[in-house]
Amino acid sequence: MTTENAADETAGFSAAERSAMKQRAVELRAEGKTGVKKADGLQAVLDSIAKMEPDDRMLAERVHVTVTANAPDLSPKTWYGMPAYANADGKVVFCFKNAGKFSTRYSTLEFQDAARLDDGEIWPVSFALEKWTPRVAARVTELVKAAIS
Repeated sequence: MTTENAADETAGFSAAERSAMKQRAVELRAEGKTGVKKADGLQAVLDSIAKMEPDDRMLAERVHVTVTANAPDLSPKTWYGMPAYANADGKVVFCFKNAGKFSTRYSTLEFQDAARLDDGEIWPVSFALEKWTPRVAARVTELVKAAIS
């Protein structure tokens, strides 16, 4: 956490958090009006990725390609302005939280309740991504497949 964010948080939500909540409100209004079609969700995800800083964008693009190849039944959509992937019920399975959005040290791949990663009484649901390597690609593929199993 940066000093700037720490100071903002003592007074309430940070500017990045307020922005994410506003983006989510826009997403909910759009879903409520017509229901978001898969093509609309895909475009929203691609637009979200295009706005990222270069390092975050590269990671998000690689995650997107991995998800598309290994979990074609998931629907891309944005969630609090972040690229996310939802199951047939519309529940977000996981999202990509880019470092630049919240001024954090690294981007994360964050799994939600709809993900099937359960492993006993405690398991990780957020994974830091610093750079894309063959090892990272294999691990993300494994996590995506497990989440939808």
